Amino acid sequence: MSDSLTGAWQAVVQRIRLAEQAAGKAQGQVQLLAVSKTFPAQDVLALALAVGQRDFGENYVQEGVDKILALKAAPLAAPLVWHCIGPVQSNKTRLVAEHFDWVHTVDRGRIARRLNDQRPAHLPPLQVCLQVNIDGGVTKSGVDPQEALALAREVAALPRLCLRGIMTLPEPAPDHARQLRVHQLARACFERLGQALNAPHFDTLSMGMSADLEAAIEAGSTLVRVGTALFGHRPRGEAAFPVKSGA
Repeated sequence: MSDSLTGAWQAVVQRIRLAEQAAGKAQGQVQLLAVSKTFPAQDVLALALAVGQRDFGENYVQEGVDKILALKAAPLAAPLVWHCIGPVQSNKTRLVAEHFDWVHTVDRGRIARRLNDQRPAHLPPLQVCLQVNIDGGVTKSGVDPQEALALAREVAALPRLCLRGIMTLPEPAPDHARQLRVHQLARACFERLGQALNAPHFDTLSMGMSADLEAAIEAGSTLVRVGTALFGHRPRGEAAFPVKSGA
């Protein structure tokens, strides 16, 4: 398994580097977030040991917490960095605040306030991206772009959170040109917020996945969330990682 994971990781990194070059970016400007949802903790550990991948994204809060706890004492040169990239419901904010390092999906002030209040004092501030519904998809979560600045200001004022940028999850587009147009809207929103906030740590545009990372990087993404191209296709109808009841 580790050999196949290593090969897949190298292929994804090569795609990122070529996209950086095509976009005129310096090598290494775009961060790879390995999306490990439904895959076992052993795969996360194998990838971390084989290539030094540190950042992992989880969509399901309880599943992510299970992996975080399972790998807490793993023999790694540096600790893993865990990103919550799925919806955060009110009854799961404490788990996110207590166990994750990042959350990419804050789209309501109430959720932000709960995360802030529940972040343990001994941990550094929780790193936060606002999820913006950039293309108006009716089934998508995310704050409306026109309301993003008000939410950003509210989050930036919370002492146990550190506002880092925005995340987008647009509807799939059939070709590079259409992918690029939507991602450019996100880049424009990101820049408007950054100028209005004048926040020193507002530096993360979490945008692009396995199918559209080239277009996302061309448009200005600083972090791509890649799962399928790394770990393979997920089983349908069931999780490959046992999830506790209530997740």
